[in-house]
Amino acid sequence: MGARPGLVVASPSKTDPDYFYTWTRDSALTFKMLIDTFIAGDMSLQPEIEDYISAQALLQTVANPSGDLTDGTGLGEPKFEANATSFTGPWGRPQRDGPALRATALIAYSRWLLSHGRESNVSTTIWPIISNDLNYVGQYWNQTGFDLWEEVDGSSFFTTAVQHRALVEGQALAEQIGKTCTPCESQAPQVLCFLQSFWNGDFVVSNINNQNGRNGRDANSILGSIHTFDPNAACDDTTFQPCSPRALANHKAVTDSFRSIYPINLGIPEGSPVAVGRYIEDVYMGGNPWYLSTLAVAEQLYDALYQFDRLARLDIDATSLPFYRDLDPSIQTGSYALSSGVYANITSAIRRYADGYLSIVQKYTAPGGGLAEQYSRDDGSPVSAADLTWSYASFLTAIARRSSIVPDSWGASTANRPPATCAGSSAPGTYAPPPLTCRVNASIVAVTFDVQEHTTYGETVYVSGSVPQLGSWDTGNGLEMNANRYTSSNPLWSGTAKAIPAGESFEYKYYKTGTDGVTVTWERGENRRYTVPKGCAENVVQVDVWQE
Repeated sequence: MGARPGLVVASPSKTDPDYFYTWTRDSALTFKMLIDTFIAGDMSLQPEIEDYISAQALLQTVANPSGDLTDGTGLGEPKFEANATSFTGPWGRPQRDGPALRATALIAYSRWLLSHGRESNVSTTIWPIISNDLNYVGQYWNQTGFDLWEEVDGSSFFTTAVQHRALVEGQALAEQIGKTCTPCESQAPQVLCFLQSFWNGDFVVSNINNQNGRNGRDANSILGSIHTFDPNAACDDTTFQPCSPRALANHKAVTDSFRSIYPINLGIPEGSPVAVGRYIEDVYMGGNPWYLSTLAVAEQLYDALYQFDRLARLDIDATSLPFYRDLDPSIQTGSYALSSGVYANITSAIRRYADGYLSIVQKYTAPGGGLAEQYSRDDGSPVSAADLTWSYASFLTAIARRSSIVPDSWGASTANRPPATCAGSSAPGTYAPPPLTCRVNASIVAVTFDVQEHTTYGETVYVSGSVPQLGSWDTGNGLEMNANRYTSSNPLWSGTAKAIPAGESFEYKYYKTGTDGVTVTWERGENRRYTVPKGCAENVVQVDVWQE
């Protein structure tokens, strides 16, 4: 499909919408699912996991509009081109969930490697990537950024929850391999303390510290709960475990908010499954239900059932009572043992309720089985990007939890006590380029030249140089560049020279032709020099500014 090995494209869709990019968040969530599947016994996935590690090591070093690795700011860039180069167009940036989620995925794989005697691999290859991400979380968690829907610049429940998890398990891994993670130890309690700010007494307000005009009920919060699910944890409110009173009350608040806004939901009573979207004010692509949101509400319930069974009891308090009353109007607050009839009845009802959400996804899935991003609020037909990777990953994790196949614990039960007083702190980060590894070094490389130069209509920019791929200094054979991303504020011309041998050094320079297509004007200054890097990268970018 044109993507670099190890990179996950969000969708093969390239128009309306164009999702042929790799998002740090989506990729990490997908590979966390694949790594968990690998750990559960599917050894065939290991080459893909190793490619993912190589690709992420490379992406951490790619300078981008959010910044670069010197101060860590570049780690907050949400998406990249499918060839591992920078996406330079306008976007909602930074997004601060990606580094935490990537750290979590790589920590899971690292623990498996350690259990199989491969500490050297973890310490020398994977830990440097994880360390950069954890330092980013520790340094920037207390700053606002865009949410997982890439629309709201503020503080996001999902982001804060996964940041806390990453710091907790990052500290544990560091201790296991004899490393230090200063931001993990100092910042995790404060992140947990801040996480409590999202609870308003009735539900999770998914985005705060912003003026977005929304009611706060958002699938963001349910995704946060399932992606910080710890199978060994109690039904803990402070970490919003899926079985906790807060998480179940929030489940009801979020799902109920969609009952009256979608025509396909009309007439469905509380306590019965409905199509679930992102948030009720959503207007993107018409504001429809999303497959991954509907799957997430099912997955939370399967997670909760696993936790109830492990704890051998189910506790109902005033906070969670309305959720349970939808399933059994006569239920009362109290603690119900695994051996009781009430426990059997209510857990059976929860399972039927969860299965009902899967049935909705099944009902509105296209005949071929493909999962798009959304399905129509009016008739349930697939809408927006086809074959959304995150939709498939969500389906697979929901099915796994339904079968009681769960990931390893991340230590929530020992990291669930926030300090008495919250502090808006941070820890200065230290960053270093991780070692680049790949199964096969690239022998030839595609070099993309990006140059900023203001032009007038009819002018065209070219690059020429001392290698045949650049026309060997013949202006009649120079590499013609395109202005597809040209704007008045970013007058970018871009062109890609394919198949230049890795390690080759050459000179080059930019020129432009006039409106007559004949007159040639070279940029000023000495010839530029470039050496094609050796290593994993099959695509590289050289960024320049026209020399006046």
